[in-house]
Amino acid sequence: MKKSGMTTDPYSLRTPLIAASVLSANFSRLDREVDEALRGGADFLHLDVMDGHFVPNISFGPHFVACLRPLWPCFFDAHLMISEPLRYAPAFAKAGAEGITIHVETVADPPAALREIRRLGCRPGITLNPPTPFEAILPCLDEADLVLVMSVNPGFSGQKFMPEVLGKVREIRRRLGPHQRLEIDGGVNLDTIRLARDEGVDWFVAASAIFDRPDRAAAIAALRERIV
Repeated sequence: MKKSGMTTDPYSLRTPLIAASVLSANFSRLDREVDEALRGGADFLHLDVMDGHFVPNISFGPHFVACLRPLWPCFFDAHLMISEPLRYAPAFAKAGAEGITIHVETVADPPAALREIRRLGCRPGITLNPPTPFEAILPCLDEADLVLVMSVNPGFSGQKFMPEVLGKVREIRRRLGPHQRLEIDGGVNLDTIRLARDEGVDWFVAASAIFDRPDRAAAIAALRERIV
């Protein structure tokens, strides 16, 4: 049975959505942490995969995703912050990720990379770091279902939102079609989420803004009040 707050296909909705990033969860009680977030109103899960090479942190791999997959029916949004995304994308698809987002900085041929992700049966997404100009993703925009704008330098949760990326968000929004979604990740909280929404962001990745709060339902409800 679908639990409250979960969506299995976020692309079917035009309303703004909140994705809970498990990066800030307590892994010693991960099943309970995620269940509280999803029952509390989060729409789907965002999985920040880090390799210690492209970003200065290590998080988890496909086996972690495979262990989570039977527990919840929601959409799994895998964000591969790794140097060789196509090498590992098949394993994440097999583990149960339904969306796979890669960094434009990590692949020589972004359009071909996104086509390969679609061939795996996943929704392809492209993302770019704060210093990367939005023009870098334009050659592959037609192949992407999702564009993710990083509003912090990736690697760790709890960083401060970088408002200078909002100009980039605005330019990307103008170029997206109705079937595409715009997501933001990094420093999303009660003070910043409305700034991103005003520039046209559809999906909001929240990590510490959810999992650092004792009442996850109240935290998510407060975030949602800012974007409706």
